[in-house]
Amino acid sequence: MTLATLLPLVLRLSIAGTVLAVGLRTRREDVMYVFRDSARFARSMGAMIVVMPLLALALAAVLDLHPAVKVALVGLAVSPVPPMLPRKEMKAGGRGSYAVGLLFATALLSIVTVPLAVHLVGEALDAPRSLTAMAVGSVVLATVIGPLALGVVIRTFAPSFADRASHPVGLVSTVLLAAGAVPVLAAMWRPMLSLVGNGTVLAIVVFALVGLATGHLLGGPDPQDRVVLALSTAARHPMVAITAAMALYPGHRDVAPAVLLYLLVSAVVSAVYIRLASRPSATAGRARTVPRAL
Repeated sequence: MTLATLLPLVLRLSIAGTVLAVGLRTRREDVMYVFRDSARFARSMGAMIVVMPLLALALAAVLDLHPAVKVALVGLAVSPVPPMLPRKEMKAGGRGSYAVGLLFATALLSIVTVPLAVHLVGEALDAPRSLTAMAVGSVVLATVIGPLALGVVIRTFAPSFADRASHPVGLVSTVLLAAGAVPVLAAMWRPMLSLVGNGTVLAIVVFALVGLATGHLLGGPDPQDRVVLALSTAARHPMVAITAAMALYPGHRDVAPAVLLYLLVSAVVSAVYIRLASRPSATAGRARTVPRAL
């Protein structure tokens, strides 16, 4: 097995393991948390799959961006919550039930919404594009729905074992992620730098800031919910984003570096928000579901 084939496997295993670790601390009712409140569901979906795609299209129309950056922003805007995010949200004082519920809800809905968005964007640009539900479903099933469901099932029937296993599974997954991410960053560094300019960094910062602000405002009065929706609106599943962007911009190799560049820049922007959101007044009364960040 070559390094080129090993790295994707390592990254997928690390992501699945991280979600499994979260699932091992998740109750069945937490998975459906977002669906149980129609107002919360409407606010969440409005922020993530209405406001952000419109913003991405506006930035693409106004700024003279590289085509790969344009489609990367669109792909990110229609993608679900990234698998690694619930841990960060809980560490920042977010409600565990909401973080996990939003992870599951957006992953499930993305099987329909992402192909639909690709089709609509293609029609709007007079360049018909298509993406199958199976292509999206295979990604979210392997990286989100499958490992999360497995963790919840184990917790349901063997809660003591789930509590003991959660931390080591999360730790091993983190080590695997680091081992896989370093070579990827090294390989993508020059292609990422080649995309900088013509407003690329500005577009990324604006996209992340508007995402954070939109999620914060629509998250409701509880700071625990605001931090979850803010971070979820600004950060999206990179594999789904690349899949969607490749469908809109087929045959080009700049899409993955563009998505990775967004992840790096937005991580810095989000870190500032987390620092502000993690003040004592924002973290008081953390949710009792998913007892501690993994």
